[in-house]
Amino acid sequence: QVQVVESGGGLVQPGGSLRLSCAASGFTFSVYAMSWYRQAPGKERELVAAISAGGSTNYADSMKGRFTISRDNAKNTVYLQMNSLKPEDTAIYLCRARRQFRRLDYDYWGPGTQVTVSS
Repeated sequence: QVQVVESGGGLVQPGGSLRLSCAASGFTFSVYAMSWYRQAPGKERELVAAISAGGSTNYADSMKGRFTISRDNAKNTVYLQMNSLKPEDTAIYLCRARRQFRRLDYDYWGPGTQVTVSS
C-alpha cells in the first residue's frame, strides 16, 4: 500500500540546521511531484518547497536561500535541508506526493514531523 513517512524533525536552536527526509513506497515515486508543507498552530498549511518529477524546484519566498529541496529517485526519498532556522519556522512539516494524470489526481500525504526552533 501507499506510504509516505517523514523523519528528521526535532528541537534545534535558532540559526541551526535540520535535514528532513520523506520516504515513499507503494507508487512510482519518480513520476510524482514531491513537496513539503508546514502547519503551525493556529495557522493555515503553507507550501514550503516543491520539486517536480523532472527536478525543477520552487520555494516559498520566506524560505528561499535557507531551504533546499532535493530528491533521490533510487531511494524513493525527498529531502528538505533547512538552514538558518528561525523560531517562526516552528511547525509540523508534511510531505506530499502528487500526480495528475488523465483527469485523475493521485495525492498522498504523510503524517508530518515536528520541527521546533527554540533556545
